[in-house]
Amino acid sequence: MDTNFVDYVKICCRSGKGGAGSVHFHRDKFTAFGGPDGGDGGRGGHIILRGNKQLWTLIHLKYRKHVIAEEGQNGSSANSFGKQGKDEILEVPLGTVARDAETGEIEFEITEDGQEVIIVPGGRGGLGNAHFKTSTKQTPRYAQPGEEGKSEWKILELKVLADVGLVGFPNAGKSTLLSVVSAAKPEIADYPFTTLVPNLGIVKYRDYKSFVMADIPGIIEGAHEGKGLGLRFLRHIERNSILLFLVSCQSPNIYEEYKILLNELEEFNPELLYKKRVLGITKCDTIDDELIEELEKDLKKRMKGKHKVPYIFFSSASGKNIQELKDLLWQNINS
Repeated sequence: MDTNFVDYVKICCRSGKGGAGSVHFHRDKFTAFGGPDGGDGGRGGHIILRGNKQLWTLIHLKYRKHVIAEEGQNGSSANSFGKQGKDEILEVPLGTVARDAETGEIEFEITEDGQEVIIVPGGRGGLGNAHFKTSTKQTPRYAQPGEEGKSEWKILELKVLADVGLVGFPNAGKSTLLSVVSAAKPEIADYPFTTLVPNLGIVKYRDYKSFVMADIPGIIEGAHEGKGLGLRFLRHIERNSILLFLVSCQSPNIYEEYKILLNELEEFNPELLYKKRVLGITKCDTIDDELIEELEKDLKKRMKGKHKVPYIFFSSASGKNIQELKDLLWQNINS
């Protein structure tokens, strides 16, 4: 298991306090009693999230519990502005969602490389006394203090970005497929929950094209209620453009198993049902062509009208129909 994959961190973000405005009056050898010339205080540093497509994990923030931006400096004479506090920029992978730790409310999502969003704004700098001069008050002896910075706990969660997300019960053959079609090296074993973190693989296609496939940890009935590895992993599915449902040909009822998986997704987030879907029936090297025909007839009968979904029988072990599967996925990604 890749212990470097971290998809959830909770951090305390403290933005910088704004600098105070200055109370000052212009003086030089020719001017004994000049007007007010106190400059404004500098803004306190923001805490900013920036998208970085080179990052895949939040591990670099795991042990950074407190992020503190610099304070703005005070204004000074001759209308000199105080220096702005240095912003703290946190680089995060694409697909990072920021939430308020207290309310759990989603504030925004980082989806593009270089995208910057202020997660906690710095305090504004105070205005110097030059701003407060009026026709009746020529010598204001006050200025604004700087605005306090804010201290807020934030939760950052990562949803994996991929073109194809693999959905299936534990042991449906997801890791094996990913290891065959890409250079990813997921842990493979014949017991449930081998995949404890999402594995990403780049699938090479014809004419130097490629697409990204994510093996998402196995769903079990009741995952939407937080059973098994439940909710933590269902959120990764939200960012995939198409979902490849995998059901073993040895399943007692392929269509029913597919429907259970579909139901789990619907309970978690009904919008997932609007995603394109492909059904892959795995391990078909273990049955003969006659049985495949029988199973196909049954699927054709059940998958009519709105239940119609493209499907394919394949085997990762023997390589049967693997290229056809890639073709089908490519067609659906780009249609």
